[in-house]
Amino acid sequence: MKALIIEDEYPAAERLEKLIRKLDPRVEIVGVLESVESAKQWFRMGQPVDLIFSDIQLSDGLSFQIFESFPAHSPIIFTTSYDEYAIKAFRVKSIDYLLKPIKLPELADAIRKYQELKQEFSPQAYAKKVESLLDSLEMTRKTHKTRFLVKNGEQLIPISQEQVAYFYTANELSCLVGRDGRQYLVDYTLEELEAVVDPLQFFRLNRQFIAQVTAIQKIHTYFNGKLKVELRPETAQEVLVSREKAPAFKAWLDG
Repeated sequence: MKALIIEDEYPAAERLEKLIRKLDPRVEIVGVLESVESAKQWFRMGQPVDLIFSDIQLSDGLSFQIFESFPAHSPIIFTTSYDEYAIKAFRVKSIDYLLKPIKLPELADAIRKYQELKQEFSPQAYAKKVESLLDSLEMTRKTHKTRFLVKNGEQLIPISQEQVAYFYTANELSCLVGRDGRQYLVDYTLEELEAVVDPLQFFRLNRQFIAQVTAIQKIHTYFNGKLKVELRPETAQEVLVSREKAPAFKAWLDG
């Protein structure tokens, strides 16, 4: 079997290659590609491959862009960090995926399914299935903002959703705080932000804060049924969730 790996993080690519070889030393890794552009160049050459392992977020874009340009005529196993919308789309379209960090049993199961189905594999039917998946994910991306244009002095900088820790308001101004601790002004009210951010990733904690799930470090019980939330980066003031909102907040955290 010839396998292609599309992954921009060297440690992740190296780990995946080692796991594949551990499962079956006969597998030939025909290439490890780091970007959308290098993958497009590889597919232009028309080299045959039996199975593709592709990360979603690459250094120069999303791997879906590759398969929009070159229809998938080989099975793809997407690798991804947790993304509820993407995973739901994979399940609906019966496209295989692996959650990072990839574990040997899950990889073995994915390869086993490929081997069981390869005799019945239809490149034309599979290409249509992947095209349908891309259409579904494109609709998802259009539903919520994936990046924000922020002010930095005289400059405007795009910040991706993944780089955001939380938003807060002070003195009638709204600020975006990045995971690196940097703060930027944004031209949105918190009400406007609440309407456009991904509700699976962000929660309106109170009138001052909207937080990304990964920014929530600790939660403490507080007076009168309230919750006290510790965010990372640290905030200058206490962040409290009201007694009325606490059940919805806990349900959101529980997925």
